[in-house]
Amino acid sequence: MKNKLLPLEDKLRLRKRALIISVNDILMSVFDLEHTRHRSHKNAYAHMLAALTDYCLYDNKPPVFIPKSSQQTCH
Repeated sequence: MKNKLLPLEDKLRLRKRALIISVNDILMSVFDLEHTRHRSHKNAYAHMLAALTDYCLYDNKPPVFIPKSSQQTCH
């Protein structure tokens, strides 16, 4: 990308882009989510739900770093 001034929200989204791409890659390659020839919409949604459920149980998820300053504390 070219260097230009970006709003703060866009900079924060660009930081999360690598995480989104890696999760998408895992869903496509490990859980075979890219199959598109479903005969009904219900079958396609069931396939997506099964892939997301399997991802939730997957042990090798990409790590997420959350800085301490952005976490909200309960009083």
